[in-house]
Amino acid sequence: MSRVIWIVLDSVGMGEAPDAADFGDEGCNTIGHIMEHFPELSIPNLRSIGYGNIDGMEGVPPVAHPKGAYGRLQELSAGKDTTIGHWEMTGIHTPERFPTYPGGFPKEIIDAFIEKTGVPGVLCNEVASGTEVINRLGDEMKQTGKPIVYTSADSVFQIACDEKVYPPEELYSMCRIAREILTGRHNVARVIARPYVWDTDRYVRTPNRRDFSRRPDERNLLCMIRDSGQSVYAVGKIEDIFAGVGITEAVHTKDNEDGMDKTLEALEKVREGLIFTNLVEFDSSWGHRRDVEGYARGLERFDRRLGELMRRITDEDTIVITADHGCDPTFKGTDHTREYVPFLLYGGPVHADVNLHTGKSFADSGETVRELLSVPGKLPIGESRWAVISQEGK
Repeated sequence: MSRVIWIVLDSVGMGEAPDAADFGDEGCNTIGHIMEHFPELSIPNLRSIGYGNIDGMEGVPPVAHPKGAYGRLQELSAGKDTTIGHWEMTGIHTPERFPTYPGGFPKEIIDAFIEKTGVPGVLCNEVASGTEVINRLGDEMKQTGKPIVYTSADSVFQIACDEKVYPPEELYSMCRIAREILTGRHNVARVIARPYVWDTDRYVRTPNRRDFSRRPDERNLLCMIRDSGQSVYAVGKIEDIFAGVGITEAVHTKDNEDGMDKTLEALEKVREGLIFTNLVEFDSSWGHRRDVEGYARGLERFDRRLGELMRRITDEDTIVITADHGCDPTFKGTDHTREYVPFLLYGGPVHADVNLHTGKSFADSGETVRELLSVPGKLPIGESRWAVISQEGK
């Protein structure tokens, strides 16, 4: 019985994509710039499977004989966000960008939100940093009962509330209402619940975040795996990103460590199929916050947990590691960055030291996973690399 453990290192890009200038991202390089600041960064397990050997990789030393297959992927879709990146991995092409709101949401959207939720109004309604805005407006939110509504460069409608004013379930209810309102030309990628609490001297966000995504096309890898009778076990925010579509079982997580704990626990539950994990802290805690040292230490902690996973898998298992976009913590602003992403495979079915070079779509990863799991059919986009991997060394 074959299993794939697919880990998305949320935002860990590896250098500007050829069309980075179209997104204002010339010069970005998430891992390359982290390595410039922390050249002593210790990630031996990632390096052992070929991370430093990928074409175009900067700063990560290569090894002589990688134990895995390694390459990089370029995004085909028109975006650089979580939803578009993950969807493309599973074969969904998004040729047009989702709507964004650099000037805040239009009056008709906010008025409908206030009317249907029954809140006394909203605060902010502008592009804002999530950690900054709750501390700027947290006291006013508590006094007035008005939720903080804000957005970013991504296609998101974010609602932040003090958990003592609106407990998480009430906030989730607001998000579901917003999701129903945001349709047609306002069909944003995600409505995001951002609960927070007071902690000694400031407001801090809690792990009770939830994402309410627009529904993806069901012609995707997850549905194909499910329909073949195999498991699709979602760890972290995967269930939210796909609005539950194609998922057979899901568990949410509070941070990267919890995500790896839940991934290892899934090895005891899932006998065949896909364990699909998103590790969000790289993006939410360190990338957007422009915390270079936090990002670096997070990579080291992940590498240690990767070593644990490598020791736990069977000869029938394959580990796949990739990313959904970049979020260079040394770059201008606080937004995602349009970058190549790594594509690493390791496990019994994978021949060692196979250079996959550069793929034209994130869906190359999904199409390869489809063949690994012997799922019939073909994704709408993407080229499988399995033939190359399986033929090497024969």
